[in-house]
Amino acid sequence: MIPSYRQSFNSSFTSDKYERLRREMTSRCGMEVPFALCETPCFFPNALVERMGEDGKALIRQLVENPEYRARSEASISAQFRVPNESPHPMFIQVDFGLVRDSAGELQPKLVELQAFPSLYAYQPVLAQAYIDVFGLDRKLRYFLSGLDSASYQRLLQDAIVAGHDPANVVLMEVHPEEQKTRPDFLLTEKMLGIRTVCITKIHKDGRRLFYEQGGKRIPIERIYNRTIVDELERKGITLPFDFRDELDVEWAGHPNWYFRMSKYSIPYLKHPSVPRTWFLDQLTEVPADLENFVLKPLYSFAGLGVVIAPSRREIEAIPAAKRSEYILQERLNFTPVVETPHGATKVELRIMYVWLDELVPVLTIVRMGRGLMMGVDQNKNMDWVGSSAALVGS
Repeated sequence: MIPSYRQSFNSSFTSDKYERLRREMTSRCGMEVPFALCETPCFFPNALVERMGEDGKALIRQLVENPEYRARSEASISAQFRVPNESPHPMFIQVDFGLVRDSAGELQPKLVELQAFPSLYAYQPVLAQAYIDVFGLDRKLRYFLSGLDSASYQRLLQDAIVAGHDPANVVLMEVHPEEQKTRPDFLLTEKMLGIRTVCITKIHKDGRRLFYEQGGKRIPIERIYNRTIVDELERKGITLPFDFRDELDVEWAGHPNWYFRMSKYSIPYLKHPSVPRTWFLDQLTEVPADLENFVLKPLYSFAGLGVVIAPSRREIEAIPAAKRSEYILQERLNFTPVVETPHGATKVELRIMYVWLDELVPVLTIVRMGRGLMMGVDQNKNMDWVGSSAALVGS
């Protein structure tokens, strides 16, 4: 994206440096990264990243500050996972953009999806810094947004997740965390903040309080950094040791209800130049004739599960009427390949990561590179110069 940095990187790249990057990430994370790690970072101009940050803020505020949407989105919250004492706004939000070249030849950010749920807040700065260190890149390149640096970013996460509690009483809660591909982020979160990662099945309830066990002792939980995906709980048929609907003496670092309120469910309500045409499947009056230009998506799934590109009329009609409100049909975005690699121009999807305490702040980015039909690492297997990457921002 910044030609001088791209040309310099490509000309000096060696497979030995890439293997060193992988070893360095294993060392810094405390385990091998279990997903595709791209050979290259992306070099983005500051103006483009700032624009995406502002576009994302506009989309988030359009939902949070709209009483009519708040009322309508009540229907999106699964009854058995409706948590009491909802916060007035989400704490962690991700907005994903693809880049599409318009008729004038200008690159325009287009919304892919948004989600009020934590992402790789501890892992991503480690990856960005590893690219800089291993490949000897310009130290003027930045990866924190909004004027943050490593120290101020860590303080912000400390305030958001630990919030003045003893870290021993704060847990990162996940389903079988040792099996998750995002485990490197869990380990780095523990290292950064001193909190524990606890499997949701290992939590105990006593009255209004929750506990976990450590070293034979029962430790009270005062605050939860929730990384548990409801879709996974239901898909695996996991029996929970407590009920999300209970009045519990616990705080949430990111209230779970926002996972439903701000999601693919939100996209049909958004009005913005970056938003592709999108309908709830049960509200679609006529199936488009050009289905090759659309994508069918289930509302609550991660990592591309259940997504159908260019669905057939038969695939749409096969969805039961009772389930049609749980899907959207979205205009398909044909991302413009913008990153020159030894394997040809490659597409990118850029995630703007936000933290909202007193104010809504874009803090970091995540980049996924791909040449497949979809951008997830699972859809770009057996390819080089694709996968998880980082945005390094310059002028």
